[in-house]
Amino acid sequence: MPRVGLTPAAVVGFALEIIDDKGPESLTLASVAGRAGVATPSLYKHVPGGLPELRRLVSVRVTQELAEALGEAVLGRSRDDAVAALFAAYLGYAERYPYRYAALPQAPQPDADLREAAARLVGVIIAVLRGYGLAGTEAVHAARTVRSMAHGYAALATGGAFQLAADLTVTQDRLVRVLTDGLRSWPPSA
Repeated sequence: MPRVGLTPAAVVGFALEIIDDKGPESLTLASVAGRAGVATPSLYKHVPGGLPELRRLVSVRVTQELAEALGEAVLGRSRDDAVAALFAAYLGYAERYPYRYAALPQAPQPDADLREAAARLVGVIIAVLRGYGLAGTEAVHAARTVRSMAHGYAALATGGAFQLAADLTVTQDRLVRVLTDGLRSWPPSA
């Protein structure tokens, strides 16, 4: 009989706690079972596919969380203000949850739930780009540009790559300015 209150969502929550504490490589069924207070085989009642299924569910949840954070950040904002808020929220999520961020899939996955979560995340970016009059393939190119800059900066910042003494907020502000200047004159000249 399953533990009262233990659901697939709760199991994912325990998995995220472990990832937050010790990193994605520490995620095992035994560690999640220990955190949940159940025997390891009991997890299969909630996550029938075992560790691969749990990792998939974690990826879906992290993608959903990032999409929600970006959506909340840009709500009621437009153009440059929305881009700056989106960039800050992207970086903020990565800094707040560096190990979760590391579990974020960067490439499309053959999974309907993950594709849906990723589409929501990209949809937030595309919605921001509408403020610049971008649609169709130009919006796709611009969304890739925004995502590349946000992910690149977040990955470098959370990875400890920026060791020089200059203020990182100045760097971030200038990067956003380069991005918004480019978006205002999109498409860039060939």
